[in-house]
Amino acid sequence: MTVFHLLRHGEHGLLGRTLAGRMPGVGLTEKGRAEIAAVAERLAAENIAALYSSPLQRTRESAEIVAARLGLSIAFRDDFIELDFGEWTGATFDAIRTDPRWQAWSTRRSLAAIPGGESMRQVQQRVVEALLEIGERHLDENVVIVSHGDVIRSALVFALGMPLDFYGRIEVAQASLSSIRLDASGIRVIAINERLRAS
Repeated sequence: MTVFHLLRHGEHGLLGRTLAGRMPGVGLTEKGRAEIAAVAERLAAENIAALYSSPLQRTRESAEIVAARLGLSIAFRDDFIELDFGEWTGATFDAIRTDPRWQAWSTRRSLAAIPGGESMRQVQQRVVEALLEIGERHLDENVVIVSHGDVIRSALVFALGMPLDFYGRIEVAQASLSSIRLDASGIRVIAINERLRAS
């Protein structure tokens, strides 16, 4: 049995205003660092064997806080990187909402594609394949994956057997933990959007 704790990065400075996507130089705010420190303290009780992370700055900084608390090294993997938002990367949400393709993306994730970017099916495939591979490597261990909201949602809807179009029914807040258990009997979601108050 492998338990994956899927951790979304903490708050960053562009949150809610700009679609950061894979933009470089988007780091955590002080609030974001405090949020992740609280999660790291919670994870200290879980006997974590390994820590994997998306390589983007906000996830890297989040993983570094967890690694320092747990005494672990970080394995960075592109499988867990943010969606490629193509033409929309770096645009404000106000501007993107005027693009008719955004409505299709927001409501029909199973069919729509981001202009110049990835589809949700591509994201789900890379994430699920990575989890299965890591699960083989860490049998009977607890693993932390630091990633991004939509990436984590894609893993959760797979584990729940839900259509990709239902992704929006799952809340994955900044600095939240969602947990999946993988064993011989299959896959089970054991927690969604667990949040801790920063002290």
